Amino acid sequence: MRNFRLYMIFQWVFFLPIILPLCIIFGALRGIVQMIERVMEQIILDVAPTEQPTTSTVTEP
Repeated sequence: MRNFRLYMIFQWVFFLPIILPLCIIFGALRGIVQMIERVMEQIILDVAPTEQPTTSTVTEP
């Protein structure tokens, strides 16, 4: 039992410096991509012409 825990500690000590920066980098890249998508969608909503209902004016005869 003691050796197993010691082995797991060694694994964490060895792999954590590799795994942690990769997770941080890929998390940041994912956040950047999602933010760019949101900004592009908002730009399209703000800039693209939308169909506005035509208003008819009533004139008295």
